[in-house]
Amino acid sequence: MPELCRFEGMIIRMQYKDDAQHHKPHVHAVCGEHQASVGLDGELIAGSLPIKKLSVLRAWMIMRENQLYAAWNSAVKEIPFGKIDPLR
Repeated sequence: MPELCRFEGMIIRMQYKDDAQHHKPHVHAVCGEHQASVGLDGELIAGSLPIKKLSVLRAWMIMRENQLYAAWNSAVKEIPFGKIDPLR
C-alpha cells in the first residue's frame, strides 16, 4: 500500500483499487498498535486511533483535501500518486 505521508507518529497510506470494501474515498492510518480507515470527509470508517491523533489527521485532511482527492482518483485507476506534505 503506497505511503502518502508521515507525521505526528502516524503513517498515512492509500491503497490502489480500494473502493470495494468501504465504498468511499479514504486513507489508512497507522499509529503504533492502532490502525484506522478514515474517509476523506473525516469519518472514522473502521479501526481506531487515539482521539488526539485522529483530530490531527482530520486537520491534515482538511488542509490537503484537493491533493487527497486527486490521489484517490489516481489510486482507483491504478495510477501512481505522489506523497503529500505533512503538517508543519
